[in-house]
Amino acid sequence: MITTKSPREIEYMREAGRIVGLAHAAAASFIKPGVTTKEVNAVCEEVILKHGATPSFKGLYDFPAATCISVNSTLVHGIPDDTILKEGDIISVDIGACYHGYHGDSAWTYAVGSIDDEAQKLMDVTKASLFEGLKYAKAGNHLTDISHAIGEYVYQHGYSIPQDYAGHGIGTEVHEDPIVPNFGPSGHGILLKEGMTIAVEPMVHAGRPQTKVLPDGTVLTKDGSLAAHYEHTVVILKDGYEILTTTSEKEEQINNG
Repeated sequence: MITTKSPREIEYMREAGRIVGLAHAAAASFIKPGVTTKEVNAVCEEVILKHGATPSFKGLYDFPAATCISVNSTLVHGIPDDTILKEGDIISVDIGACYHGYHGDSAWTYAVGSIDDEAQKLMDVTKASLFEGLKYAKAGNHLTDISHAIGEYVYQHGYSIPQDYAGHGIGTEVHEDPIVPNFGPSGHGILLKEGMTIAVEPMVHAGRPQTKVLPDGTVLTKDGSLAAHYEHTVVILKDGYEILTTTSEKEEQINNG
């Protein structure tokens, strides 16, 4: 069932999103060659707990950590461990926080030190595709207007989109209706209404779209190509949208990432 949120509910989600933004700002400052993905996870979890929230992902579908951390050819659901980040890696950090029973969810891909032009272009296109999609996030538009804009932008730049992963509704559950695809024709799906809250999250491969899933649930690009992932939780407004998973601190840290 697709729900619209009351002003009180949106305020809780705004605070959850602010905390997610603070955790991203902390991650962006911490990520560098020589640190482990487990250490990045610890930094994020500390911020979430410090601000009176709980990690949305810890225990969700038996996931063992506060954040999903995916390096290079890992697309999503990477489990933080003792993997040491190296110069030239790219790392996607997916963070969720729950505040008073309401969730915020945002993913961002970061450079580890200096990266090559191929990786930078993938990151730039994936990030831009998120905002191309959000141009259509307003009351009265169809849900797949967002999907179509994302997909067309990605395909124009020669990249591919995995078919089995998508954005989603969000609120008192991390994953609610509707599913928000990252490709497809415009003019389909539900009509967006004021107060709907959705997580829009393009996931993009430098190579072919096929994936493979490891026994622990980690999702990789099947051909070993690089992957990037950007996501914001937004609330639909009459004439547009509001990003809930952001802070001034976050934007200062990741605007160039």
